[in-house]
Amino acid sequence: MTASLRAARALALLGGFYLMGLALLAGLAVADWLLVTVLFTASTAYLVGVALTASVMVAIPILRGMVAFLTAGLRRREPGGLVVGEQEQPELWALVRRAAGEAGTLAPATLVLTGEVNAGVSERARMLGLLAGPRTLAVGVPLLAGMTVPQIRGVLAHEFGHFVHHDTRLAVVTMRGRGAVATTVEAFHGGTSRAQALVGSLYVRYARFFLRASQGVARRQELAADRAAARQVGPATMAAMLRRLGVLVAAHGYYTETWAAAGVPVGVLPPAGEVHGGFRRLLAARGPDGLAALAGDRPARKDDPYDSHPPQRERLAALEALPPAGPEDDPDAAPALALLRDEDAVLAALEELTLPDAAKALPRLAWPELVLRRAVADAEGWAAPLRKAVERARRMAPATGRATAAASEREAEGEDAGPGGLPDLAAVLDAIDDGLLWMAVADRMPKPPQAARLTGASARKFVRPRIWDGVAGLLLLHLVGRGLAKPDTSWSAGPGLVLPEVWEKGMDAAVDAALADAPDTAPLRTLLAAAPDA
Repeated sequence: MTASLRAARALALLGGFYLMGLALLAGLAVADWLLVTVLFTASTAYLVGVALTASVMVAIPILRGMVAFLTAGLRRREPGGLVVGEQEQPELWALVRRAAGEAGTLAPATLVLTGEVNAGVSERARMLGLLAGPRTLAVGVPLLAGMTVPQIRGVLAHEFGHFVHHDTRLAVVTMRGRGAVATTVEAFHGGTSRAQALVGSLYVRYARFFLRASQGVARRQELAADRAAARQVGPATMAAMLRRLGVLVAAHGYYTETWAAAGVPVGVLPPAGEVHGGFRRLLAARGPDGLAALAGDRPARKDDPYDSHPPQRERLAALEALPPAGPEDDPDAAPALALLRDEDAVLAALEELTLPDAAKALPRLAWPELVLRRAVADAEGWAAPLRKAVERARRMAPATGRATAAASEREAEGEDAGPGGLPDLAAVLDAIDDGLLWMAVADRMPKPPQAARLTGASARKFVRPRIWDGVAGLLLLHLVGRGLAKPDTSWSAGPGLVLPEVWEKGMDAAVDAALADAPDTAPLRTLLAAAPDA
């Protein structure tokens, strides 16, 4: 089947999507007419009223969907971000205008910088895109941070390539119709009645059918846009851009989870501009090999049967099949972020527009202070279950032994053992030496449901890692308190703490010895005694 026939078939299905709404409304109108003229009596008035109300509740989302369908076209929600004018960012605008001119299409009216690893052109089009409108180009700052200028040219050339009609006009209309279908289905979200849910499910099924039927056209358009971009920047640069894009998506996901959001659990944010700007530091510290490792560590993305984009491997194969043309990719080319003037101010302004109000109200800390506060909070969280278990075990144990004597001494001096009066590191080690670890403490540690009834060695298999974390948390708190643990902001790994060399080498083995079946706290006590003060 040719591209024109595929597009014509998809366009016919698109019309069917609209006609389905008309048919449903007509069916509701006939049903309402029969209710009023045939079934309405004094005894059935209540039931008829309920049925008419339900009919209206079903008709409203259908009408909303039809209106959304007629007005959607290629129009998308305006991207959230920072609008930059040509006087503010002349170098970036010059690159955008050059890419649009080389593609033979109009430059966008608006340029928006976003915090996403993405770029896209939207258009306020009407009648499924048959009538054009002003365009908006959105470019993600993470793309500028992670790509070279030639690679960003490839990104822009691909986006503008969607407006170059290398395929049939019907194919373009069908591409825009996919956006209209998606918008229409969204109109049914939030329905509460069964009737609304039923009608919504009909639209969802039809939408899936349409998306599958039009997928071939959509993916051909993506490949056509790749070919158009390759004519501008060369197939090698386009292929390098696609590979780099996959790495950046994985790296940015890692950065967002581990660094940008590190302070949220403790109610702080990094300095202004660093929520987005810290990604630059990660890219610089990791290097190509480190970033590739991050991409390899994340689960592979499954192919989406409704995705308009072909899988990356298919796009790369198509580019590699093109005859060599244009310049080769230059990994040492200027970074695209250098196109921005006063990038720190841009990043700070972008945060103001993209962060939720609740997040913007949080206090700001420099990265070292933020990392340290998060590390302390994590250590306290790991230690809390063990502290509680030791406290309960100590109260139930006979009034003998080092742990109970130490606790009595602290109580007599009016000192708390730790936060909330819970045992501190010394008290936990005393409890282990008194034989309470596997005799009483382990039984009072939280267990997963599958281990609730286990005892002996089987129970220890599940509990030991939690106790290990608890002891490690207490040790980290101890070292932070003495000024021996420093925040790790090298960006070569996740945020954490840097410990003295003697602790880096000996801590794991010492904790293992303390939590063995026959516990021995001597190695840990030796470390604690040997560690110099800050």
